[in-house]
Amino acid sequence: MAERRLTPKGQVCFLEAGEDAVQSWGLGWGVGGAQEERAIQTCFGGSETVWSVDGRPLCRCGKSDAAVEVLDELMEKGMLLSPKSPVLEASAYNPVIEYLCNNGSTNKAETFFRQLMKKGVDDKAAFNSLIRGHAKEGVPVAAQEILAIMTRRGVPTDAESHALLVDSFLKKNESADAKRALDSMMEQGHLPSPVLFKSVMVSLFSDGRVQTASRVMKSMIEKGVTENMDIAHKVLEALFVRGHVEEAIGRVNLMVENGCMPDLDKLLVGLCENHRVMEAQKLADFALDRDFDVCFSTYDRVLEALYTEEKTLPAYSMLCKIKNKGGVVDQKGCDALMESLKSEGYSKQADILSRILMENAPSTPKRGKRVTMGA
Repeated sequence: MAERRLTPKGQVCFLEAGEDAVQSWGLGWGVGGAQEERAIQTCFGGSETVWSVDGRPLCRCGKSDAAVEVLDELMEKGMLLSPKSPVLEASAYNPVIEYLCNNGSTNKAETFFRQLMKKGVDDKAAFNSLIRGHAKEGVPVAAQEILAIMTRRGVPTDAESHALLVDSFLKKNESADAKRALDSMMEQGHLPSPVLFKSVMVSLFSDGRVQTASRVMKSMIEKGVTENMDIAHKVLEALFVRGHVEEAIGRVNLMVENGCMPDLDKLLVGLCENHRVMEAQKLADFALDRDFDVCFSTYDRVLEALYTEEKTLPAYSMLCKIKNKGGVVDQKGCDALMESLKSEGYSKQADILSRILMENAPSTPKRGKRVTMGA
């Protein structure tokens, strides 16, 4: 039988062209085999022929491999870049790109789409398919490059693609890159899920990037995501322990303003246990200044730590604040503090503390009772 070459004109889909070719060989779609695929390929063999390809029907008919082979030939012969070739429609290339990206051939899909880009194609669905494909294949850098192209060209992105990119960086233990991808996601107007926020924060925290994790926490809270307080508490404590007191207190204030009050009792006790007494004192002062609800036993713990570290003046300052707010303190501790003040030459401070104590009826509070602040 003599070989017959078909040259479809205009917008011809894979399935239609394939059927014509198969019928010319006297075959049906159900026959299969090399002869059928040869007929399909023969259909697209003309080097001067211009056509559009819709791979979706072939994919549905189980002819995806044949569609890919045809695509390989088109790209190899440079037909897609030919000045005579019209710009393909989205329905022509998106099914093929999606198939390739879902089956481990994202690089080939990108090569195909880059040829289309040279013809002026900017397709959101195709771009996002490439990002998802690279992310799933563990090549987040390539996905990030596609995302950068989209951003430059003003092509809208979707939240799922960004999330997959972030997750891909996390799987490679690249927490800093994951954070940058998360920032890009928010810059494009997408809100990361609470789980994604937490995953990035945990990864950064595990890598010792506490301040970076703190910035993610700030973004999370500002976006109205108030879950993940467990990791947020760890980040806060780590900030205090590392001496980033102003930043930590700023984060506490941000949390309070957004309705997610941190466990200050737990924070203060943890700082005392880690021998970060001055940091605990500054947090206690912050809580006292804003009338936050804190257990007496917690303030007592901070005072004891200050006594132990011989931080007499900070302890004096804290005691004065507690009494001026109407709070109750341990009388024995106050007496010991006054003796320390006098022995260290702070007689004036000792006299002031004595007067403050006399103005308030002395009492022996029960441990665990919360400090009741007056107006």
